[in-house]
Amino acid sequence: MQLSGKIAAITGGTRGIGRGIAEAFVAEGAKVVIGGRSEDKGRRALAEMNAGDSAQFITMDACNQADVEAFVDGTIDHFGQVDILVNNAGGSSGFAPIAAMSDDAWKESLDLMLNATFWATRRALPGMIERGWGRIINITSVDSKLIDKENIGHYIVNKSAINTLTKVVAFENGAKGVTANAILPGAVETDLMAITGREIADSMNVSYEDYLSSYAEVSSIKRLTTVEEIAAVAVLLASETGGGINGSEMDVHGGTAL
Repeated sequence: MQLSGKIAAITGGTRGIGRGIAEAFVAEGAKVVIGGRSEDKGRRALAEMNAGDSAQFITMDACNQADVEAFVDGTIDHFGQVDILVNNAGGSSGFAPIAAMSDDAWKESLDLMLNATFWATRRALPGMIERGWGRIINITSVDSKLIDKENIGHYIVNKSAINTLTKVVAFENGAKGVTANAILPGAVETDLMAITGREIADSMNVSYEDYLSSYAEVSSIKRLTTVEEIAAVAVLLASETGGGINGSEMDVHGGTAL
């Protein structure tokens, strides 16, 4: 029960990596609020988690500043505070090289990833600083280091920027008891990956299977990492035990970046 008594807010928490982190946090004694666009998916996630009063859902669109801030405020209203913030909402669309990228695709990716992380972090920080304890965990990507995938330049730029934002927040707030770290997964075969991965593969004129295999082939473990492996690192970063880790980029991609 490493997180007993802690309150966690997780954006993009109804499925995939966010859902896995939510389940791991509840198993370690935390109360969690998950955010997502679909109320139906949110209610379904709560039912499947079977966490009772330990889990709640708030509808939010990560591209909308008011929604993101209301999500943090709603967590505080329901459970009294936010001890752990996991910025997991992500994804992308409008896959194209920079030279052909539309303004809409660029702005959507900026709001969904970098801006949403900034908005939620800024909203949660004052309470953490006041209490002298907090954990901010940002889910980015190994692609922020590799920069070798076609047609996802907007995604790479945003994930790289979040890595830097993480370090800035860590530097500014470490002495105040608040840590900030990023987790960098590789390809993880979730339902969201099945959607966006196929779109990326199509834009690269390769099969979805070959797209996923490319991550496994260049990793040192020769397989994809799992949601559970990423969630385990999130638990460490959120716990008292992980208090000495600050401003780090935690590679959880099987050595893909080696």
